[in-house]
Amino acid sequence: MRLLMLYADLFAYKPAVQNLETADEHVESASIKKALVGFIHVEPKGEENLSSVETKLIKNLKWAARKNETNSIVLHSFAHLGEDKADPDATKQLLDGAEVRLVNSGYETHQTPFGYFLDLDIQSPGHSFARLFKEI
Repeated sequence: MRLLMLYADLFAYKPAVQNLETADEHVESASIKKALVGFIHVEPKGEENLSSVETKLIKNLKWAARKNETNSIVLHSFAHLGEDKADPDATKQLLDGAEVRLVNSGYETHQTPFGYFLDLDIQSPGHSFARLFKEI
């Protein structure tokens, strides 16, 4: 898995194009302030041990959220950080599981619409922990 984390003073999205036939058809735009946004790319090798990958994802997101002094985390499927992509069902399972665990840990957690290209508005400050990358 590859994880790009951006701290955003503002992260907003608007569904533009549905790119997965099984995606929910009823999705809405949203705007979240002062959040850590995880751009998450799940690879086929991650499907073999999804639970372990999910745990490592959560640990990295929590660490980066603490460094950026936020309690808000956005999970965004972003299949453009590598060439090989996991099955969409496995990716969605990982995102859903991570969301539940983060909420249960007290984080305000959002998940962008899965199976859509989104119009994004990102306002990210220029400090050392505002942009982080991790290969898991």
